[in-house]
Amino acid sequence: MQFSGIRTYVVDDDVIVASSLAAILRLHGFWVKSFTDPTEALASALSEPPELLVSDIVMPALSGIELALQIKALCPTCKILLFSGEAANVDFHEDAERIDANLHIIPKPMHPSKLLEVIWQKLKQN
Repeated sequence: MQFSGIRTYVVDDDVIVASSLAAILRLHGFWVKSFTDPTEALASALSEPPELLVSDIVMPALSGIELALQIKALCPTCKILLFSGEAANVDFHEDAERIDANLHIIPKPMHPSKLLEVIWQKLKQN
């Protein structure tokens, strides 16, 4: 799997999760900016839109679903992966389908190799 230079935003209000995910992705060649505040990620996307957004869903101020909707409006080609400790929540899935019918909400925690596999599949989609 070749991920070299893919401009990626990692967003999670838990600094440990955000920095861990960012470190894993960097090790695999991604260009990564990590954020603990989704509003900062949105502001950054105005000048430097991501190719891939990997975001928690449940965050204060702006949910991952709301963030994804706004990022998609700025950057329609951005691939989006949302994750949550509550991945089975039906409301999350319904909201996520508004963003992308092919969107998968992945459970947290997830083994890094599985995360990379999901990202690879997402990036191969048109």
